[in-house]
Amino acid sequence: MRHRNAGRKFGRTPSHRKMLLRNLATALLEHGKITTTLAKAKEIQGYTEKLITLARVGPTGGPNGTFPLNNFRRCLAVLTKKDVCYKLFHEIGPRYATRSGGYTRIFKLAKVRQGDAAQMAVISLLGAEEQVKSPVRPALATA
Repeated sequence: MRHRNAGRKFGRTPSHRKMLLRNLATALLEHGKITTTLAKAKEIQGYTEKLITLARVGPTGGPNGTFPLNNFRRCLAVLTKKDVCYKLFHEIGPRYATRSGGYTRIFKLAKVRQGDAAQMAVISLLGAEEQVKSPVRPALATA
């Protein structure tokens, strides 16, 4: 039974899995959109959204206009590139300052990976003006 066992293992050791998630989150924040398997996209969605929530205060959003140094260091401990951390705090975080969550979107792709037929997906950051809309069912035509 899998009671209270959250998360996916991906057939990797814990250290390899942790580095995989760090690299995927860094790539997503650096490029804004990446193509990966559906399972990996679902796993890094929450991981990345927690980092964006830390950066939402912006470079001068702390008390008396101070830089939130502890939040920056916490993100730097996760991300593998320092310039991506700067981008997170100066561009991405302030863009979502008024938003309370849901910073990423996952699109399932029709194609599967050729080697193992894994379902592929694109995970991307939402634009500043984009809103996530629920799918609308077409009205039934009555004649």
